[in-house]
Amino acid sequence: MDIRPLHDRIIVRRLEEGEQKIGGIIIPDTAKEKPQQGKVIAAGNGKVKDDGKRVPLDVKAGDLILFGKYTSQEVKLDGEEFLIMREDEVLAVIESGAASGKKQ
Repeated sequence: MDIRPLHDRIIVRRLEEGEQKIGGIIIPDTAKEKPQQGKVIAAGNGKVKDDGKRVPLDVKAGDLILFGKYTSQEVKLDGEEFLIMREDEVLAVIESGAASGKKQ
């Protein structure tokens, strides 16, 4: 897939969570909340300021991010679902040390 988001937009693949069980009851897919973590697939070149200078993005392809529930547009490309959002809708970047659960 060759796609390039414009300006300060990024394309994200939502990370899937494992099957959820609460008290031995399997929750159907329709009742599950969608995960709010994703992997950045592609990032734009940055936002152009009023003076014409381009501000580069803080996120890049390959970053794991956290985002809000209602902050993105869902699109389907090549049979796969992606999210397109602005960089300022990203709440946090998950650093590689944070993924292991270690406190510093």
